[in-house]
This record gives sequence, C-alpha cells and structure tokens, in this order.
Amino acid sequence: MDQSMSAVMGQLVETASSLQGSLAEQLAYIADQIRAMNPSFSDAVDAFVDRLAHAQAGEQAPNVGDAMPSFLLPDDRGRLVSLAKLLETAPVVVAFHRGHWCPYCRTNMIGLATLDAEVKPVQIVAISAEVQAYSRRLKAESKANFPFLTDIGNGYALSLNLAIWVDDEMAALIQAADNDIPKFQGQDGWLLPIPSVFVVGQDGLIKARHIDPDYRRRLEFADLKAFALEALAKQ
Repeated sequence: MDQSMSAVMGQLVETASSLQGSLAEQLAYIADQIRAMNPSFSDAVDAFVDRLAHAQAGEQAPNVGDAMPSFLLPDDRGRLVSLAKLLETAPVVVAFHRGHWCPYCRTNMIGLATLDAEVKPVQIVAISAEVQAYSRRLKAESKANFPFLTDIGNGYALSLNLAIWVDDEMAALIQAADNDIPKFQGQDGWLLPIPSVFVVGQDGLIKARHIDPDYRRRLEFADLKAFALEALAKQ
C-alpha cells in the first residue's frame, strides 16, 4: 500500500477505534468512508461477498459441539504454539483474520487486545497466513499481548473449510491499492481466510463460533466476552 493510502487507512482505523459504539458501528464507519472514496471498489466487494454467501462459504467449518482440530503454528516470535498446550491452561478464543493490511481486521484486533484482559484466563490467539514481520506489525499496532500465529499457506484454514480463493477481479482491486497478498504471505496465490472466531473449551469442543463471508462484519466483543466467560465457568 503506498504511503498516502496507508495513511488514509491508518486514520480510518484510528478514528473507528475511538468511536464510542459497537464494533459493528466502528466497522460500518470504515465501510462508509471507503465507499465514499471509491464506490466502484465497494460495489465489487458487495458482489464478491454475495458470491461467497451464495456458495455458503464457511458453512462446512467445524460447528458448535464439534471437536476443534488441533494446530501447531509459529507465533510472531518464531515459537511453535499448539492448541492442545493452550487448552491445558484455559479455554481458547481462536480468531482468524485477513492480515495487517485490512482496516477491518486492524480495528478488530485493537478491540480484541482490549478484551484480552477482561476474559483472562481465557486465551486469545490470532491466526492469519501472513509471515511474522507483518504479524508483528499488526500486533504492535493493536498493543496486543496474545500470540499472532502464521498459518503457512493457509493450511489450517483450508483444513477447516475457511480458506477462500480471491478471484482475479478482486485480486486486481486489492493489488491496485498496493496490497501484495502473495508477498505478505510469503508465497504465490491469492488465498485468504474467512474472518472467524471459535471459542474452544478445555475439553477441545467448540462452545461458540462466528463465521461471516462478509469481512466487514465481525462478532461483537460483548458477545465474545459472554461466550468466553461461559466456557470458562463450565470447566
């Protein structure tokens, strides 16, 4: 992303995160501002997410009551983190995001960083396919204390039926803003995870989930907090 566009997106994230409202209102602010700046891009996003919804993208992912498949992924400091090890301590919130370049994900991560202290000892982990340098950048911006894990090649997301192929039209629009997804992920291809949240109990079962192919919508923090604390209380 060029410096001017990077600055614009940064200002949008900063303003949205400062709004005294719900996460939906924060993300709607970003969406409205982007639509005002580039209506054709927003129209293309509408069509893209409509196609994903029609294809029921994410519907085949593990559901509430299912066992959450395990992972062993490197964190932002290069250490391997496993779901099984985390669950030895407390329930885990697994949050998939698209990357440091996405203003909706950035806003969401800032909110999760604030929520982190409110749900302890429940643990939060953020997962994307981005290499560690970009994960560290997002973690620093978010002021987060939880791990940011690299899902190399979107392998874990693929195993959960959460990875989507970005079509040529949408890829070109994202690339036009100098967002080089293959570079950010350290490999060729235009795969992205559907932003999703899973609350996993210490028994390894999914207690709550939120999956929406429209990346402009996310799980409200109040709802996530309630799900996390409920999972903790039932251990």
